Amino acid sequence: MRRTKLDPSSSPLAAFGVQLRRSREAKKLTQVELGELIGYSDSFLSCVERATRNPTLDFAVRSDERLDTGGTLELMWWAINHTALLQGFPEFAALERKAVEIRLFELGIVPGLLQTPEYARALVTAAVQRGSITREQAEQRLEFHAARQQLLERSPLLHAVLDESCIRRPVGGAEVMARQLDHLEFLASKPSVTLQIAPYSLGEHAPFAVAVTLLTSSDRTVVAYSEAQARGFLERELTKVRAWERDYHQLQVEALSKTASVELIRKARKELHP
Repeated sequence: MRRTKLDPSSSPLAAFGVQLRRSREAKKLTQVELGELIGYSDSFLSCVERATRNPTLDFAVRSDERLDTGGTLELMWWAINHTALLQGFPEFAALERKAVEIRLFELGIVPGLLQTPEYARALVTAAVQRGSITREQAEQRLEFHAARQQLLERSPLLHAVLDESCIRRPVGGAEVMARQLDHLEFLASKPSVTLQIAPYSLGEHAPFAVAVTLLTSSDRTVVAYSEAQARGFLERELTKVRAWERDYHQLQVEALSKTASVELIRKARKELHP
């Protein structure tokens, strides 16, 4: 039987098909066998794997459960059916879902994994007001945001270094910002989370000028991710990823300690007086 080769970067649908085929073959299941397990025909499976037919949400969820993919296919389904997501981000989110360690640096706003629902809504509402996205796309982003945050329930190691601007820049008004800062303090108390603040005083010694994330998989492979205005970029080339890791290690050293970071968050919270 002729095997269709797909470029996973060509479209979200192609990425879904490639991921489904890889996951199925890793479990040593044929299309017929997987179809019987999840209640779908092998012809439907074949079409999805060849990116000629859209999967349903039910199909994605059932496939995740049988293939032990940790919700990866469900996240990729969101990328196919929701156009509000930044190009390149869904592929990153699928890798993030399986990561055993997440290291991130953010500037300006609290990163999505650490946002409260009110904070997230304030951001997408502003995007609607600017005309950047529609109201429907805003709701899609919020739904995806809620689904993505579920990965914290499995407690991967999370190391977040936030530029001080993340806790100083007001988003959604004083009350929303106060609850967000309270949430950061709560997350910092979790054993699986290390939260540090990179203070303004670092100045030119801060190694990153953009937000970056490093994902470590169970086989210790590391993938790097960053974003431009129009799309996200995954970096797998070993030399470049290692350079990012060196910079991140330096950032961890230069940033405030965990205790000092929590104190700065509390100080910012008090200054709001909501």
